[in-house]
Amino acid sequence: MPGTSVIGLQWGDEAKGKIVDLLTLEHDIVVRYQGGANAGHTVVVGDQTYKLSLLPSGVLTPGVTCVIAGGVVFNPAKAIEELDELKRRGVEDYDNLKLSDRMHVIFPWHFAEDRAMDQSTSDGENIGTTQRGIGPCYRDKVGRAFAIRLGDLYRPNFRERVEHVTRAKNVAIAAMVPANEFTPLNAADIYEQYRDYAARLKPYVDDTTDYLLTAAEQGKRILFEGAQGALLDVDHGTYPYVTSSNSSGVGVSNGSGLPAKYINRVIGVVKAYSTRVGGGPFPTEQNNDIGQRIRDQGNEYGTVTRRPRRCGWLDAVAIRYTSRLSGVDSICVMLLDVLSGLDELQICTAYEIDGKRTNRFPSQVDDLRRAKPVYETLPGWSENLTKVRELDDLPANARAYLDRISEIVGTPIDMVSVGPARDQTIRVGKKLLAGVR
Repeated sequence: MPGTSVIGLQWGDEAKGKIVDLLTLEHDIVVRYQGGANAGHTVVVGDQTYKLSLLPSGVLTPGVTCVIAGGVVFNPAKAIEELDELKRRGVEDYDNLKLSDRMHVIFPWHFAEDRAMDQSTSDGENIGTTQRGIGPCYRDKVGRAFAIRLGDLYRPNFRERVEHVTRAKNVAIAAMVPANEFTPLNAADIYEQYRDYAARLKPYVDDTTDYLLTAAEQGKRILFEGAQGALLDVDHGTYPYVTSSNSSGVGVSNGSGLPAKYINRVIGVVKAYSTRVGGGPFPTEQNNDIGQRIRDQGNEYGTVTRRPRRCGWLDAVAIRYTSRLSGVDSICVMLLDVLSGLDELQICTAYEIDGKRTNRFPSQVDDLRRAKPVYETLPGWSENLTKVRELDDLPANARAYLDRISEIVGTPIDMVSVGPARDQTIRVGKKLLAGVR
C-alpha cells in the first residue's frame, strides 16, 4: 500500500501543488493535514490555471477523495469560495470531499487578533504573517479555553459558545489596540454567519481520522499534501520566522491522524533556486539584479498575498537538513527553466560562521543570520527548457546542475519541472504519467 508524502524543503512556495496534482493520478485519497488558507497552490491544467489555498490540489482529479484533516485550521468562508469558483469553472461541487470535524475553525476574532498582534521582532524584522487568522487560531487550539472545532458548529450549545468567546475576545483585543481602531465584534452576527457556513458544508463533514485509518487498513493509496515548507516548521524551522504548524515531514502523522508506518515514500520539493517571504535570515539572498531577474522570470509573487518574494541562489545546506528531517526518499526540482540565460549559477555548499566553515544548518536563528554562504560556481545555459520532456534532452550544463544538487543533498532526483503545465515535467527514469495532458 503506497502512502506518499509531498513536503516542501525550503521556505514554502516550492510549487508542491503541481507535484501533488501529478501524483494524484496514482492515488485514491489526497490529504491536506496542516496549515490553513495561507498556503497557496497553483495548478495548471491545459489552458486553465487554478489557484487554491485551502482545498487539496487533488480536487481537480475526478474520482479521488480529498480530505482536509484535523491538523488544519479551517476558514469556512474560504473553502466555500473555492468550491464555488471551481463549480463556476466546470469542476463540480465535490461529493468526495471530506472535512474533519476535529479541525479548529477560524473566526472573525482571529483576524482581529492577527492584525493587532502582527508586531516586529526586537531586530525590526516582521515575522511574515499573512494576517489570515492562522496563528491566533493555533494559539486557541493549544490554549483550549476559546477553541471551537468544526464539529462544534453542529452542537446545540454553539450559539452560547460563540457568545462566550466573543465577550472574552472583545476585551482582549480592545486592550491591544487604540480605542478608535477597534469595533467590538457582534456575537449574533457571527453566529448567523457561521450557522450558514455550517449548513453549506455539512455534507462534507466527517470523522476523517477514522476514515483514513480504515482506508489505510484497506490498502488504499494515500497522498499527503504538505503546506508551506520545512524551514517554516514551528519546532524545527528558522524560529521565530516560521508558520504555526509542523510543516516538515514530522508533521504528517500528528496532522492527519495516521501512524508513520503507513507512509513509505516521502518526496521533497525544491525550487532550482531559493525564495523567502517575510523576515528572517536568508544566507543566499540576492538583493540585486540577479535576485530581481529570478523574481521576474519566476513570477515570484505570493499566490495568496501577491507579496514579492525574496530571491537568491540555491541553498544546499538548508535542503540537506530538511531532506534528512523529513525522511525524504527523492526530490523534485521545480522551475529549472527560470535559470535559463544566466552565464553562471551558484550553489551554497557550506556556511562560514564566525570564521569557521560548516555544512550543518544552525538551530538558532542568530547563528544563521551570521552565516556567510560558501558558493560553488557552475556554468549556466542559454537554451529555453520549456519544451524539454526527457532528461537526455536537457543541455549538458543543466544536467550537471541537477546532478550536483543531488550529490550535495545526498538524495536522487525524481522529477524536474520546466514550466507550470502538467506536461512540462520530466520524470527521471520513467515516462510522464499516463493521462497527463
